[in-house]
Amino acid sequence: MTRAKPAWRPPMRDGVGASRVAVGDGRFASLQDFLVARFPKVHDWPRRLARGEVIDAQGRPADGAAPCSPGMAFWYWREPPRETPVPFDIDILFQDERLIVVDKPHFLASVPGGRHLMETALVRLKQRLGLDGLVPMHRLDRETAGVLVFIVQPATRHAYHCVLRDRLAYKVYEAVAPWRPELALPLVCRSRLEEPAGRDFMQMQVVPGEPNAETLVELIAPVAAGSPPAPLAHYRLTPRTGRKHQLRAQMNALGLPIAGDRIYPALWPEPPPEAEPDYSQPLQLLAREFAFTDPIGGEARRFVSRRRLALAAA
Repeated sequence: MTRAKPAWRPPMRDGVGASRVAVGDGRFASLQDFLVARFPKVHDWPRRLARGEVIDAQGRPADGAAPCSPGMAFWYWREPPRETPVPFDIDILFQDERLIVVDKPHFLASVPGGRHLMETALVRLKQRLGLDGLVPMHRLDRETAGVLVFIVQPATRHAYHCVLRDRLAYKVYEAVAPWRPELALPLVCRSRLEEPAGRDFMQMQVVPGEPNAETLVELIAPVAAGSPPAPLAHYRLTPRTGRKHQLRAQMNALGLPIAGDRIYPALWPEPPPEAEPDYSQPLQLLAREFAFTDPIGGEARRFVSRRRLALAAA
């Protein structure tokens, strides 16, 4: 059987892959008219076209004045937003021809989105290793530190993503949260999490109904008294499902909001883009362990973070 030749795509620029846009229905007098209509919030298409930053399907600089018809396709590179560098490194825990595993710090997004493009684990790795096809096997919230796995070969992406889809991965997290001596632990927290509709930023809510989220909650040890006014404890969290904000929402519902959480129980206002970042109170949530049987080679994979939660270490 002959393997299909991969579709051509332009090389990365500073770790950022090119984006493809196809001309759909309707004719435009020029490529520039099409781009302005397709991306109305982007105001510098004339400059980009003049600098050859838009190319056609054959890799040639596109002419902004040329006619633009349905079926044509072009490539462009996303303009990096203004970002303050996150002053923490990502450590590579493991690397082979199929996987790269890193120890992600707090405050670094896993993948580009919103305000974050260059200051993400994915782009940093692409810049460092030159691997254009790198994609995450799973994701961590920007505020969460710990084990993050990336897939190297595009042909194996589906197999690795099925490990998550079929719940074949074993994941362990650690958290620091209030200590409730009256709460009998360990316990299995089963709840139904849903996203309210009609809001730009949505907190997950625990609602009545059939559970769709399950986590084993265990006490590791109480934390020595320190600056927080309430006593704290160090917990081990083993999720059996993978809902958005599952650990944060379930711990909050148990009366154990994770220390440093800016979403639960109350949503903190988003600081303005020009504000100096505050790295003094990281979310006390760590992806400690990620394990599974490799769907390609059949070997046992187990990766463990070397990081420590600041309040637990105290």
